[in-house]
Amino acid sequence: MNAGKIYGVGLGPGDPDLMSVRADRLLRTARHVAFFRKPGRSGQARKIVNGMIPEGAVEFPMEYPVTTEIPLSDPRYNELLSAFYEDCAAHLKTLSDQGEDVVVLCEGDPFFYGSFMHLYNRLRGEAEVEVVPAITGMSGAWTATGDPITWGDDVLTVLVGTLPEDDLAHRMAQTDALVVMKIGRNIDKVKRALKTAGLYDRAWIVEYAQMPNQRVCKLSENCEGITPYFSIIIVHGQGRRP
Repeated sequence: MNAGKIYGVGLGPGDPDLMSVRADRLLRTARHVAFFRKPGRSGQARKIVNGMIPEGAVEFPMEYPVTTEIPLSDPRYNELLSAFYEDCAAHLKTLSDQGEDVVVLCEGDPFFYGSFMHLYNRLRGEAEVEVVPAITGMSGAWTATGDPITWGDDVLTVLVGTLPEDDLAHRMAQTDALVVMKIGRNIDKVKRALKTAGLYDRAWIVEYAQMPNQRVCKLSENCEGITPYFSIIIVHGQGRRP
């Protein structure tokens, strides 16, 4: 029996129309579809492809054992996640060994801050894995603001809100254009860092970029109701232009 292939399929920022032709084709012919989600939730990636999965396809929801209940600094956090990824990778490899192809749904691009990377590192060399790239969430977010993110020689920096405040402020001050991801409960820290770096008044926050419930707001203005858990902060470059 020939082994099946595991596909890490990028879905793009959230609008199914922004998926690649290859991602659409793989999904609509899939026999096995895997996706990450929090317990009790349908999962954002699964929501994006609602109505696109073939009837009869076997779905494999991979439920995170922890999200924010345990601090990142607690050794148990990595221990639980590591065991979780090992179990998920083992299940996908078993399907592959049985000759089955598996489509793993990935929000944004699979190789950009995505959970699939942890499966990929465990599976490559053990099974045939193909990654289907996609438009990133940050690209969808800066497009939603209606302005280019970089001009001329602008340097773009991508930061995660989980960094220490001093590191955030230092790196922010060194760049021309900025994207801040993984904001969540770090929103107040990120705002302080933006103020320290002198970027706060230029910052935008985009919630659910390229989705039906998308919201775009200048961070310094009234952004009531926007949750930082599904948002990206954007600061546009102001560089050279003709």
